[in-house]
Amino acid sequence: MSAIKPAGTEGFGRLVTHFLKRDQKDTEGQNAAWSELWDTDQSDLWDRGKPSPALVDFVEQKLDESLLRGADEGQRRLKALVPGCGRGYDVVMLALHGFDAYGLEVSPTAVSAANIYAEAELSRHHYPSAEDSLDQGHSRQPSVSHSHGTVKFVQGDFFKSDWTSSCLGEGEVFQGFDLIYDYTFLCAIPPPLRRNWARRMQELLSPTGILVCLEFPLWKDLDAIGPPYGLNGVYWDLLADGGDGILHGSGLAGEKQAGQRGEEGPFKRVQYYKPDRSYSQGRGTDMVSVWKPSRASG
Repeated sequence: MSAIKPAGTEGFGRLVTHFLKRDQKDTEGQNAAWSELWDTDQSDLWDRGKPSPALVDFVEQKLDESLLRGADEGQRRLKALVPGCGRGYDVVMLALHGFDAYGLEVSPTAVSAANIYAEAELSRHHYPSAEDSLDQGHSRQPSVSHSHGTVKFVQGDFFKSDWTSSCLGEGEVFQGFDLIYDYTFLCAIPPPLRRNWARRMQELLSPTGILVCLEFPLWKDLDAIGPPYGLNGVYWDLLADGGDGILHGSGLAGEKQAGQRGEEGPFKRVQYYKPDRSYSQGRGTDMVSVWKPSRASG
């Protein structure tokens, strides 16, 4: 298995350079590196400044009851998780669409920044949408509930389980999240840890829940150094094929490599499409994939 190859430090951005000498298999070291960036006020390296347009459109236009069949049954509010949530733009947006929404971050500084954003945004009882030029021509009607959910930001390591108790009410038993959103999270994780990411997603998602992925960056060579690391074909390899997610070559090569194991993975893909709107950083290549556990019925 060939190693991820550096292409010369001249072309590296600050983010790549920051991680260049970090051990890719050391989760604690990786977490510390991200915390250092937060503590030195360098979140501009990845901060998008607004909720994901592609996620907004999914929740408002494509999230129908059939995707979450059996999850609610009128007994509780649905729970959503955004790991690596940053300042919490997507967490707040999901809460304003009726989810009890949780954002996970490794850095106390990040959690503090997210709480500040959420307090300001929720006090206005809306997220930036049509009238704020983010969401031209799109409504803001909740798709899951007609009332707002709660927002909570949690400090913790995605690969550990101790933080999940912070997402429970009194006497509640953890049964998984109904929706998990991944964007600029898998692409920030070193390739040797990708299989652990897939395993953890399987543990965290409810049997009736959905994993929504805004796949990025699909334009980047799979062997190029990161973060962000190129992901063309990686989600399919991890989730549908049950592979290790370590592919090589160009994006086209990644597409060809994925799908060679006969769909024996822990998830099945139920939606896959090019979003009408996404961030400019995707260079027009972003794709939305929606996954359900293979064991789920309905």
